[in-house]
Amino acid sequence: MTGKNSGGLTDVPGIRVGHATDPVGLTGCTVVLCEEGAVGGVDQRGGAPGTRETDLLRPMHLVERVHGVLLTGGSAFGLAAADGVVRYLEERGVGFDAGVAKVPIVPAAVIFDLNLGDPTARPDAAMGYAACQAATNGPVAEGNVGAGTGASAGKLLGILRAMKTGVGSAAVHLEDGLVVAALMVANPFGNVVDPRSGLILAGVRPPDMERPADVLPILQFLHEQGVLRPFPATNTVIGVVATNARLNKEAVNKVAQMAQDGIARAVRPAHTMYDGDTLFALATGEKPADVNLVGAFAAETVAQAIARAATMAESAGGLPAYRDLFGKVGNVG
Repeated sequence: MTGKNSGGLTDVPGIRVGHATDPVGLTGCTVVLCEEGAVGGVDQRGGAPGTRETDLLRPMHLVERVHGVLLTGGSAFGLAAADGVVRYLEERGVGFDAGVAKVPIVPAAVIFDLNLGDPTARPDAAMGYAACQAATNGPVAEGNVGAGTGASAGKLLGILRAMKTGVGSAAVHLEDGLVVAALMVANPFGNVVDPRSGLILAGVRPPDMERPADVLPILQFLHEQGVLRPFPATNTVIGVVATNARLNKEAVNKVAQMAQDGIARAVRPAHTMYDGDTLFALATGEKPADVNLVGAFAAETVAQAIARAATMAESAGGLPAYRDLFGKVGNVG
């Protein structure tokens, strides 16, 4: 079952979201389309990112507007799905006008999900194209869909002691029609926590426990025992923040930077060397707004979307989910 949330990224006018899901291989991809173009920005903080077309989003670079963002599983292999998004947009005459052709601008980021399901199942161009065909401005599907199909949290003691997570989305409506929203894929090395109560929603489960435990004492214990070792970079939290605010490129990058605070609120620890935490920001330019206001609520919606990525997920690949251990679905706190 896939949950649907009436408050999500598609609350921003002009934004469509589509998923393509492989429920057998446990992987997939999620596309965010803004075919009219949106000013784009990015902030990348994890130590092990997998990305495409991120440099052009930074200030002092020519291209200002993007036409879609791809979030995908499959590690670096999954970046191939962006080719399908580019083809879909090109067929519709959408892209940066380079004179001889319109070139769609589609930044992308990946999570590592090869350790859950079939490691040879990876999103490709056909899956990226299919996600575009499925894109809608309706309620955003959450849980075990798209790029969150193979997502998990709390891999400190190995994948078998982790928990299932997925995709989550949240939105806030402010005065004068201003909207700030986020869509997140939660696949962290650490735990996902409720940003309000601190309750651990998904994460590492010690051998003598079924419910997740605080990751910091476990890290400390392993260090004290001399068994703390380099962990594989098989994690990452990625997502998109969108708003209908009128912001320039520098301001949109500031929003992406401020939105990373939402990861720090909902993931413990965040931005490790084993994560590739990457956030994209999009501004469609309809409403005048202060960048500080937008950035503050961007962080809030990111944190809430990450929490929903845990609470809307279902067990898969032998991993339990929040709903299995706590008997609840959806919002907490």
